[in-house]
Amino acid sequence: MYSYARTRSGAIGAIVLVSALALAALILSGTAASAEKPAKDASENVSTSTLGDAPVLNIGHRGASGYAPEHTFASYDLAIQMGADYIEQDLQMTADGVLVVMHDKTLNRTANPLEGEPTRNCRGLVSKKTLDQLRSCEVGSWFNEAYPQYANPDYVGLQIPTLEEVFQRYGKSVNYYIETKNPKAAPGMEEELLRLMDKYGLTRPAAENWQVLIQSFSSESLQKIHDLNESLPLIQLYWAGSSKAIQRDLDNASEYAVGIGPYKKDVDAALVSAAHDRCLAVHPYTVNETAEMESLIDLGVDGMFTNFPDRLDALLGDEAAGGKSGAVKASNASDACQAGL
Repeated sequence: MYSYARTRSGAIGAIVLVSALALAALILSGTAASAEKPAKDASENVSTSTLGDAPVLNIGHRGASGYAPEHTFASYDLAIQMGADYIEQDLQMTADGVLVVMHDKTLNRTANPLEGEPTRNCRGLVSKKTLDQLRSCEVGSWFNEAYPQYANPDYVGLQIPTLEEVFQRYGKSVNYYIETKNPKAAPGMEEELLRLMDKYGLTRPAAENWQVLIQSFSSESLQKIHDLNESLPLIQLYWAGSSKAIQRDLDNASEYAVGIGPYKKDVDAALVSAAHDRCLAVHPYTVNETAEMESLIDLGVDGMFTNFPDRLDALLGDEAAGGKSGAVKASNASDACQAGL
C-alpha cells in the first residue's frame, strides 16, 4: 500500500523538519548528546491506503439544492453545471409501485397543489399516493418562499420526477448517487431500482466504474441489494452519533459496502484512518461552508455531499475531477486498495 496523502495545498502533509538552530548548536558543541529529537512524522497517524490516489468527489446533495428546489431537474442541471461529480436521488415509492425522487416520506414540506387541483393530493405520505395524484402537485413554490434570494419564477410548477424520468433525461452522461429511503414501508423498492438500472444500461457501469452508488441508512436494504447483485457499490449511511460508534460498525459494513456516509461532525482522523484501513471510502454529509470542506479534506475524506457544489469545485480548483472521471478514479482506487488487503 501507499502512504495516504492529498496533494492539494492545505491537505495533510508528512515532512520532518530539523531546526537550523539546533543543528548549529550540535556542530558547535561537537557532541550528539545536545541534538534535538526530530519531530514525529505526521503520516504515522494517517492510514496507508490507495484511496487517496482518487480526487475528492463533489456530490450534489439533492442536486444544487442551495440554489434551486431539491430533487428537481432545475436542481440537477445546475449541480452538473457547477461541477458536481454526482447528483443524488432520494427514493420514495408510490402506492402504485413507482419510484419517485423525493427526500421526505411526506409531501407536506415541499409540495403544493397545482391550480385547480385538490390539496389532499399533496399532503401526507408519498407511499399512500398514486403517481397520478403526485402529478397534481408542484414542488417549486416553497423554495421561492423559503429562499427569496434565490427565487426564480421558473421554479413554480416544477413537478416530482420519477427515477425513470431521471434516467431518461441524463442516461449515462452523469453519475448517480441513489438512496433507498423508508424501505420498510416500500416492499420491492430494491428490486425496482435494480430493474430500472438494468433497463437503462447502468448496472454494469455501476459495478465497474461506480457510475451509480447506492446508499441507505438501512443496512437491511443494502444487504438485500448485495444479495441481489453483489457487484454493485454500496454506501452505508450513519445517523449523527460519534466517530467511535461508527468505527465499531466498520467491520460489518465492509462485508457489503465500499464506503460510508457519516454526519460531518462525526468525522475525525481516527474514523478516516479506520475506514481506509478497510478500504472504505468516506463521504460525509452535508457540507456547505468552505471552511468545513477544507477541514474535512485535510482529514482525508474521499468526497462529500453539499448543497453548493460550486463552492467545493472552487476549493478543489485544478484537482476537481471533472465530468464522470472522478467516479472511475474512485472505483479504481478502491479496487487497488482491496487488492492490497
